[in-house]
Amino acid sequence: MRLLKDFSLSAATAGFVAVLVGFTSSVAIVFQAAQAFGATPAQVSSWMWALGVGMGLCSLLPSLWWRRPVMVAWSTPGAAVLASAGLAGGFSMGEAVGAFMASAALTIVFGVTGWFERVINRIPMAIAQALLAGVLAKFGLQAFGAAQGDWPLVVAMLLAYLLGRRWVPRYAVPLTLAVAVLWASAAGRMAWQHAELALAVPVFTAPQWSWAALVSLALPLFVVTMASQNLPGVAAIRAAGYGGPDGLPISKLITITGIGALLLAPFGAFALCLSAITAAIGMGPQAHADPGRRYVAAATSGALYLLLGVFGAAITGVLTAFPRELVMAIAGLALLGTIGQGLAAALQDERHREAALITFLVTLSGVVLGGVGSAFWGVVAGSLALFVQQWRRPHL
Repeated sequence: MRLLKDFSLSAATAGFVAVLVGFTSSVAIVFQAAQAFGATPAQVSSWMWALGVGMGLCSLLPSLWWRRPVMVAWSTPGAAVLASAGLAGGFSMGEAVGAFMASAALTIVFGVTGWFERVINRIPMAIAQALLAGVLAKFGLQAFGAAQGDWPLVVAMLLAYLLGRRWVPRYAVPLTLAVAVLWASAAGRMAWQHAELALAVPVFTAPQWSWAALVSLALPLFVVTMASQNLPGVAAIRAAGYGGPDGLPISKLITITGIGALLLAPFGAFALCLSAITAAIGMGPQAHADPGRRYVAAATSGALYLLLGVFGAAITGVLTAFPRELVMAIAGLALLGTIGQGLAAALQDERHREAALITFLVTLSGVVLGGVGSAFWGVVAGSLALFVQQWRRPHL
């Protein structure tokens, strides 16, 4: 079997780190979104089942089929929008499900028609690289900021990473993670008591349709997911070298996420989308030196997400057992190489340098305007700067 032949410890570890970072960094927001619609404990568990199954299948199957890393996540900014709008609007769970399905249907339309990809293709590579670097740099900063909470742990992880990069570069991240777990366990920081063996049970909620929910929930969910998640997700794919005619088919991927969300929406899958942060972990050289074998990282993530869905309570307990400082540090260290490559590519061409720098800074700022996150506004600001500087300027 090709997967067994291409398997490597570094890729499998990258897949695990991607799930660890993606889940622990935003699962609280998903819980808040569910509770904003009056979800019962059984419905919250169903949300985790639906999201785990959706992310798992949409990552695992395309990765194995195309032998390219496909990393799918839930929409964290979408969950934040739902949490806020749900509390303010007093919507029922049925109305929320109807909004999820409407947003998924719009995603399918933009994928099937290729509209989203045509817009993405107009963004210069320097702007796209700066966008990705801006999104990921936040995690780089958090990695060292975590030292304020537990500096011995973070220093131990940094030393392990540097020594790993020096002597066994392919296994630098697995080595760092192993040192971190041992250190945290010795210090009594691993909360293993929260792990319990329990199956998640899907709970079906019939959709209800209302104009208020479509306007207040579906449209904002669709816009922020496309602008704040899928846009940097495509940038991550192309930065890792999986774009172009022989790379991953962007429109098909968008369509797959839309179909997955549409089918699982009645069980709590509010939005599925391309990942940016976890994709950078699974698609980068830290996963494997050979780009043709990095799909193992995405397949590992997909399998773990499936387990997360099926054994929701148990996996949730295991992942949340890791100290917050450990998660922040391992994410930043695993992304260092991708951040550096993104900045180098963004600033390489002097004609695009200033526009790329503006994109990077606006994205890094975390500004939110009109409910849309900084990733979108970074592209807008950088594109505007590039237009002003380059419009009708003769090429020398």
